[in-house]
Amino acid sequence: MSRIAPLRSLTRLTTRQLAHNNVSSIVRPAMVASQTRGYKRNPQPMRDVMTGEIIQTPDLDASLMKITKTTSPKTPLPPSKLVFGKTFTDHMLTVNWNSANGWGTPEIKPYAPLELDPSSTVFHYAFTLFEGMKAYRQEDGTVRLFRPDMNMARMNRSAARIALPTFDGEALIELIKKLVVLDSEWIPKEPGYSLYIRPTLIGTQNALGVGPSSDAMLFVICSPVGPYYASGFKPVQLLATTKFVRAAPGGTGGYKLGANYAPGVVPQAEAAKEGYSQNLWLLGEEHALTEVGTMNLFVAFKKPDGTVELVTPPLDDVVLPGVTRDSALALARAHANGDKIPGLPENLVVSERKLIMADLVEAEKNGTLVEVFGTGTAAIVSAVDKIGYEGRDIEIPTGPDGLGSIAKGLLDRMTAIQIGEIEHPWSVIANPVKSV
Repeated sequence: MSRIAPLRSLTRLTTRQLAHNNVSSIVRPAMVASQTRGYKRNPQPMRDVMTGEIIQTPDLDASLMKITKTTSPKTPLPPSKLVFGKTFTDHMLTVNWNSANGWGTPEIKPYAPLELDPSSTVFHYAFTLFEGMKAYRQEDGTVRLFRPDMNMARMNRSAARIALPTFDGEALIELIKKLVVLDSEWIPKEPGYSLYIRPTLIGTQNALGVGPSSDAMLFVICSPVGPYYASGFKPVQLLATTKFVRAAPGGTGGYKLGANYAPGVVPQAEAAKEGYSQNLWLLGEEHALTEVGTMNLFVAFKKPDGTVELVTPPLDDVVLPGVTRDSALALARAHANGDKIPGLPENLVVSERKLIMADLVEAEKNGTLVEVFGTGTAAIVSAVDKIGYEGRDIEIPTGPDGLGSIAKGLLDRMTAIQIGEIEHPWSVIANPVKSV
């Protein structure tokens, strides 16, 4: 074993502790560091030698993985026939957990329905959370993941918020790499296509009653998807809603929980009836801007001195910490500091600050509203050309191609990193391909 392995273990523990933030009262045995100096962690629970009491349960361990390949492989659909989230690959990953024994053996096996008891806590009390991430396949067969460490950190943070078990994020990344490489032939080689990856964690305790779930299941499924803008950029129209609230301070809006999504369906349907694509979620008497549908929000303003300010609402505990949001902020700030990105203004200031609807109304009136867009895993960026607010529409510039120059510049740079055209630490190779 490497002499620095214990240090890495302590680093993972620190990361996991940080994920708990305001839920420090929820203590899980699996949160204990997974290695002791000089010894590889035993996959069985560690017990006190005097009392026999369990003092540490096994963490997620990629080295224990079992693989059962399908004997009936499916034929992938032609790329042109793919519909988002409708087609799934041949295999899936599952790992069970319980409070007595910790994480069990990870299994990659043929894609199949799950068997769950009708009393499982996921069905009654919404013990469910998930992530969305993508894998990209290059011409030489190299498969890349985009910032998987960010997804793992957010997933652990969400798990801690609803009393589900946390896990070693590095181990899950290794397991996802194995799954994605096994099903890499499902990733179309055509430009713009990718493999959407859905890690999910659910409570599976077979009992009614509200409390921490004593059992859980982590599973990962994959779906090949096509380009979001297959036929050109299409700006969206938003209805700034004051009738519905997506999240409030002290709630769960900043976590990627299943319970946050179903309540948005009816508001979205009502917005569609009025001719809008999605909701712009507002908060409080000032009508503070938070999110765009299920995406993070960015607004660009032109300042009196000619500088352009790119603004996104602060996270607080209301806005989801999006991986694409963080990436857009980092790239925009790098541009402002000299690592220039084509399309972005020469003089750019990047801010995370409160925005209210009065800011947009005033900016439209005086001609300083440059562009508005959302960010997320599926589209990366999505331009907004109209916001319905208090009986009228705020018109927003999008440029001749349907996407403003800032959004287009960030999209192009992020895409180049994702597919390996630009080498970057964010792009993680799952299967190094040796050159001949």
